[in-house]
Amino acid sequence: MPTSNLLSSVFGRSPIGPIQKHIAKAHECAIQLEPFFKAAFDGDWQEVEDIQKIIVELEHEADVIKKNVRLSLPKSLFLPVPRSDLLEIVTVQDKVANRAKDIAGIVLGRQMMIPQEMREAFLDYLKRSIATSAQAVRAMDELDELVETGFKGREVNLVEELIEELDQIESDTDKHQITVRKILFKLEKDLPPVEVVFLYKIIDWVGDLADRASRVGSHLQLLLAR
Repeated sequence: MPTSNLLSSVFGRSPIGPIQKHIAKAHECAIQLEPFFKAAFDGDWQEVEDIQKIIVELEHEADVIKKNVRLSLPKSLFLPVPRSDLLEIVTVQDKVANRAKDIAGIVLGRQMMIPQEMREAFLDYLKRSIATSAQAVRAMDELDELVETGFKGREVNLVEELIEELDQIESDTDKHQITVRKILFKLEKDLPPVEVVFLYKIIDWVGDLADRASRVGSHLQLLLAR
């Protein structure tokens, strides 16, 4: 009998599935940022608000899953990996959804307009950040298989490759961030100072979204090392 089924039959429902569902929900929040910013580029603030509400709802759904995972991890539950490690992974995953909500909230609240000259580069940057989140989902999708194989064999090699790809995507995101910041730097003198401050904040937060997704892979890698 696979380890995950054994856990369910002897010790109750395994938390692995809900943890995977949680990162998928967090990624859904990140995905919404692309149409969100495209609507902002067009000045369609009603559409921006509608998408922001979707992100808020998705983030709330992620919170519900997070709470359910924590409730399903009593100290007495037998687990093939440390309970604290699983809780930490959920906490890191949750920060992806939170950051997506933060970005949407500040852009809508201030009705921020990304300067025309940096939109193409910014959108490429955003897509790469979202790709980091997508790769974190792919890596976490293998967690149940890792549990079933006892963190041994070819499955470990596969996950290590996924994590390596995740790190590379996040590194690419850093390069995109540098490009966008350089464009903004050249535009600073023609923009209101307050807007410049918040544009840099948005740039940093998009990078932080990728960084938080990358940390999911880092914590998964710690499980492999144990």
